[in-house]
Amino acid sequence: TSTRIAAATLAAAWLVAVGATAAQAAAPDTACQRAGMNFLKQNGLFTTVAKNGITVGTAVSVGVTVRPGADVTGITADTVIPFSTLLADHRAGANSTFVYPWCE
Repeated sequence: TSTRIAAATLAAAWLVAVGATAAQAAAPDTACQRAGMNFLKQNGLFTTVAKNGITVGTAVSVGVTVRPGADVTGITADTVIPFSTLLADHRAGANSTFVYPWCE
């Protein structure tokens, strides 16, 4: 339906924006990225997330929150964040879309 197409288009635009924001970060937060990968490994999720990405709902269920002021219009609990985008958001530090409890 047109609603699903619009939601998918918004989600795709958001994912591209996250990647662009992360690429613009002056000093990538690689410590946060390593902490996120360690969290996934310790919880047996690394291989699955690396292959299939992670839904926003799953991320929220482990304590991830939306950064205050971040525009997540069109993003739902079912939106899948590809692994490469997830890593980029971790590296974005204070410019990330999400706040990760293991990076605080």
